[in-house]
Amino acid sequence: MRVSRKQAEENRENVINVASRLFRENGFDGIGLKDLMKGAGLTQGAFYKQFASKEDLAVQASSRAFESATRHWASAVEANPEDPLGAVLAFYLSMGHREEKMDGCPIVALGSDAARQGSDVKASFETGIKRHLDILDNLAGKPCGENPSATSMAVLSTMVGALVLSRAVNDKALSAGFLQAAAANALKVAGRDTETGANQ
Repeated sequence: MRVSRKQAEENRENVINVASRLFRENGFDGIGLKDLMKGAGLTQGAFYKQFASKEDLAVQASSRAFESATRHWASAVEANPEDPLGAVLAFYLSMGHREEKMDGCPIVALGSDAARQGSDVKASFETGIKRHLDILDNLAGKPCGENPSATSMAVLSTMVGALVLSRAVNDKALSAGFLQAAAANALKVAGRDTETGANQ
């Protein structure tokens, strides 16, 4: 039975959404097409009607994962507009985000995998990472130029590194310590007085 063009597009969007979550949980190479399509409620045979290859899906799913991450950041800022940078750091460097792998940061979940993928997947990550850097520059009150500031690069590196380390250990106190230390350091790097929250 043929599906309508609208249904085919809805199926494609569903596959991208599901893949964005399953790739973050399992890695690009940690799950096959059969299980990806099963997760989307479709057969493997339907895959090649929608995507040129698994790499094509990886590109689309990576972009979707970054869109999701950006929405999480925006929600954090909306909840605390008085301190937008602090709000993003509090969300990102939380034990809740540490535990949320399927809907968590794509850089942490897939960064090392992306380094081993083709140029198209890397380009998708580059676009998402640059968007994160632009947001951090804006939140830190830095001028958004053609290139990201050293501040935003240092803050994002601190955030990502701390979350990677926090997920790599069993000791919850050590894990929380990485996140707390990174939050305090990121504020200092951004020129914030961690005692008063004021810009320096």
